[in-house]
Amino acid sequence: MAPRINLPPLTRALVLVVLALSALNATLRFRKYNSADPSTVHSSFATKTSSYLTSPQWAIPYLVCVPPSSLRYPWTLLTAALVENNIVSLAISGAVVWFTGRYLERAYGSAEFAKFTLFVTVVPNLLCFCLYTGWRMLVGPVLYPTPIQGLMPLEAGFLVALKQLVPEHTVSLFKATIRIRVKHFPALFTLANIISGPLLGTDTALWLSLFGFLTSWIYLRFFRVSELGGEAGDGIATGGETPATLRGDASDTFAFVAFFPDFVHPVLAPVCEGVYAALVQARVLTPFSSAAVEAGNQSAQARSEGLPSIMTSTAGGGGRRAEAERRRALALKALDQRLSAAASSRGASAPVQAAAPNVAGEGVEVDAVSAAGVSDVNLQTTKDAQA
Repeated sequence: MAPRINLPPLTRALVLVVLALSALNATLRFRKYNSADPSTVHSSFATKTSSYLTSPQWAIPYLVCVPPSSLRYPWTLLTAALVENNIVSLAISGAVVWFTGRYLERAYGSAEFAKFTLFVTVVPNLLCFCLYTGWRMLVGPVLYPTPIQGLMPLEAGFLVALKQLVPEHTVSLFKATIRIRVKHFPALFTLANIISGPLLGTDTALWLSLFGFLTSWIYLRFFRVSELGGEAGDGIATGGETPATLRGDASDTFAFVAFFPDFVHPVLAPVCEGVYAALVQARVLTPFSSAAVEAGNQSAQARSEGLPSIMTSTAGGGGRRAEAERRRALALKALDQRLSAAASSRGASAPVQAAAPNVAGEGVEVDAVSAAGVSDVNLQTTKDAQA
């Protein structure tokens, strides 16, 4: 009996699409390579072994982005992000989608995971396509431009999402000889591609990973709408102070400087604050309110406590139930803090309110004493009459 593959539906479909498009790309490149006239092979490849998988000469412009040839094929902004050229990169990308995608889909839900994946794949490819097209216009056309393809932006986006969910989680490599926190993965991944790109001649990986890192952080930081969910969330919404939905993630642990080591924060923090203030002044971004920052910090704290149950869940429904429970707990915690704050704000008037019952109590005691005295007098009068 074959083992059951436990993957959420969208992650399973994503893995299959990556395998199918990569196989199709390899087949088409091989046919193009075999059918080419040897005299048409560019001279720059005559002095070295020309590979039908790595040479840009055999790129398929209607499957991957080849600036500016792919202008006629706009769907390549999506398909190019799901195509790998060699078996090594395909194995790495498949493993990243397999193990990371299922956690994110269970944490975000399939609909939100689909939007995030679409944003992180299309936008970096579009930015990279515009960059290379503009460069070609400046320096002149190239006979065989380097195609834009690969899962680099999606891998960077997945690492940024994991940093948002479990920043302090530690990953052990090589039998625990290397231990790295999840919050350091996005910066290390981007830095590795920035260094290796020019050295290995894969400059597209440099830009794709950098754009994937930036676009995924911008989306999660400022635009993704998350719901508190549950009846508690609805109760908070009616209070008028804490919304049932939160736009973006204003938590301190997800600020841009939080991706880098602590010793560079004094240098990066003023720069990031200046850029943020300029974007807010230009009305590109809406500034975070103090309530949004507080809600973001509370949500980050709740995620650190609730995500392990999501990550170890064996079914998509169980992950959604765990996420719903986490959101209800977050909403109840926020409601409890609101009630505590309201009680403390009434502390100044509490002595006056407390005095009233005391005065009323004293009045009851006086009335009781008076009634006792009257009873004694009546009793004495009765005894005298009988005598």
